[in-house]
Amino acid sequence: MRLVQACVDVLSSNGWLSPALAAMELAQMITQAMWSKDSYLKQIPHFTAEVVKRCVDKDVESVFDIMDLEDEERNKLLRLDDNQMQDVARFCNRYPNIELSFEVNDEDNISAGSPVNVIVDLDREDEQPGPVIAPFFPQKREEGWWLVVGDTKNNGLISIKRLTLQQKAKVKLDFVAPSSPGTYSYTLFFMCDSYMGCDQEYPFKINVGEAASGDEESGDSDADD
Repeated sequence: MRLVQACVDVLSSNGWLSPALAAMELAQMITQAMWSKDSYLKQIPHFTAEVVKRCVDKDVESVFDIMDLEDEERNKLLRLDDNQMQDVARFCNRYPNIELSFEVNDEDNISAGSPVNVIVDLDREDEQPGPVIAPFFPQKREEGWWLVVGDTKNNGLISIKRLTLQQKAKVKLDFVAPSSPGTYSYTLFFMCDSYMGCDQEYPFKINVGEAASGDEESGDSDADD
């Protein structure tokens, strides 16, 4: 896992978005002993291929879908005994359910080449996190996250921050605005390193104005001297 995290560091330092996101997803797959094409339900204890198929046939395709079912409907669909259902409940209670909101700081005053600050608020709605529930992983793991600002059009990774989250957090991501005025599209990614199906992404735009005139005035002053 340290090697995968090092891959993320190297890829992000080179500004390569898609490979960095792929490495983050690889961390999830290694932890949960799954492939990206597998149903997210396969992470849940006692969810055999037969149980997963029954769920998918009923349009129950995510951990959150399982949690939203009424008790009677869930019992009828899963057909698990009481001890197995306790394991399912423990996993669902531990599975990350995180509310994310963000804003671009002072977004009406962004000029070419100026710093841009994205303020992200995170609020955990599930129980306090404990060790990751991953029966096939050979050692204890703690849950971690990456926040990424990316330019999907140009496959550019603009800003990244690694974090752990207990209950609430406020995180600031910094990057430099493009050197030419205009409207630019970015995406904010919130990526888990240990569970599949709980990643989030939010597109946003910034309007970049002309560069501040201070440098030009300074240049005129130097010429007069």
